[in-house]
Amino acid sequence: MTSRPAATTRARRSGLRLAAAAAALATVAACTTPDPPGVPVTGPADGATSAPDPALASYYDQELDWATCDAYQCADLTVPIDYADPTGGEITIKVLRVPARSQGKRLGSLVVNPGGPGASGVDYATAADSIVGPSVRSSFDVVGFDPRGVGRSAPIDCLDDTALDAFLGTDPTPDDAAEERGLLKAAETMAAGCQSRNRDLIAHVGTVDAAKDMDVLRAALGDAHLNYLGKSYGTFLGATYADLFPARVGRFVLDGVVPPDLTSAQLAEGQARGFELATRAYVEDCVTEGDCPLGTSVDEGMRWIRDFLAELDRTPLPTGDPAVPRLTEAWGSLGLAVAMYDQGAWGILTDAIREAETGSGASLMALANAYADRAPGGSYTGNMMEAIWAVNCLDRPDSPDLSTYEGYEKDFTEVAPTWGPFLAWGSLACGVWPVQGDNPPHRISAEGSNPIVVVGTTRDPATIYEWSKQLRDQLANAVLVSLDGDGHTAYTRGSSCIDDALDAYFVKGTVPQDGLTC
Repeated sequence: MTSRPAATTRARRSGLRLAAAAAALATVAACTTPDPPGVPVTGPADGATSAPDPALASYYDQELDWATCDAYQCADLTVPIDYADPTGGEITIKVLRVPARSQGKRLGSLVVNPGGPGASGVDYATAADSIVGPSVRSSFDVVGFDPRGVGRSAPIDCLDDTALDAFLGTDPTPDDAAEERGLLKAAETMAAGCQSRNRDLIAHVGTVDAAKDMDVLRAALGDAHLNYLGKSYGTFLGATYADLFPARVGRFVLDGVVPPDLTSAQLAEGQARGFELATRAYVEDCVTEGDCPLGTSVDEGMRWIRDFLAELDRTPLPTGDPAVPRLTEAWGSLGLAVAMYDQGAWGILTDAIREAETGSGASLMALANAYADRAPGGSYTGNMMEAIWAVNCLDRPDSPDLSTYEGYEKDFTEVAPTWGPFLAWGSLACGVWPVQGDNPPHRISAEGSNPIVVVGTTRDPATIYEWSKQLRDQLANAVLVSLDGDGHTAYTRGSSCIDDALDAYFVKGTVPQDGLTC
């Protein structure tokens, strides 16, 4: 859970997500909809089709050569490894397009990113029918790309599958100095592997570089403005783009916000509080339903979870997986956490807990596998569990001093007794990362942009609601739309109030009223 892979929607949950583990979505509460101001998102973007630097002209002038791939269209986008040295080598960014259903009424391209960092935008776009509303599908080509270092775009590779299993299974809440040193060694192994296997790219996979790639993609798509849907980490990527290229911002939705000014410690502490709140909501639902294996009250259920994780630390449960035969505290924590991303998975988690009480960790391990993009037996279907470090540690460095994390644990546990200890040590790899980024956490404003719609969910576990308010207050031209509900992100997750407002914004340019609550 560390510096956060993030979930997205029903179709493709990335980072802490459910994948196929939970297809059902819960219905959220009805909402109140003030009359929108009717402000269209229109107008020219001066110089938007030209390269910001003449040295990048060849990249901005390229045309995408679309080919058929299954039921979609695919193309390769070429970008420089280092934007400061455009002649110093290049990489290929994989792009997928799902054409608008009504080509005669097509409004342009809508670029989508599901988060992570490390999630595949190519895979995400294949679920176009689920990730945007019907009117948006009719009006826009849905375009996804794998950011540099991710998936099919020069993927970062740090550890073999066996070593990655060991890394993810390392005791996340050290009880003594020896266990602290073991966690530090695991972090150093990950950092060293990322450097030794990716020497040319390791310093150039930060969010600023990915945002610059998005502007090259926008030009190659032939759009004067970038229309964009970013979820979770995708909001950080989108906000960074908006700050770099405010005149090129089109219809922009940032759903489930990670503000660019968060430090590593602030991110982890906020997520500890978010997961604590979401877990309490899950336990309350379990108790209300009756026959809850966690007990008869929320406080009793939260204590059960803490005691269960402590027992896993002492005595792991069998999983039936030959590569990871025991469900440790680390794997069990991931299995619990992934279900917080979608309330539709709460029943699945309760069944897995009942199974754990009988002595089997198989179902919780299956949930943990969904978190890690891992197939039973030990093969990983993506590289998110490695790319997340390569990106986050450039964006948000941390301390190499173990006492720093001891302090985090003390502070986080006070506000989140269940999840604080786990999140406190999560960014240790960023304390020993071998390269430094040049984009430290900072406030952004995107002065001069078109209106940006920021969306927050009140009980979002991974991107807490206050972060959406925080970003909305920083942006020079933005509105906040809120969902009073559970789970990670809001758009196309069951609220017609949210969906109608965002569909109208994308298709008609009608900006929702600031403060709309659903």
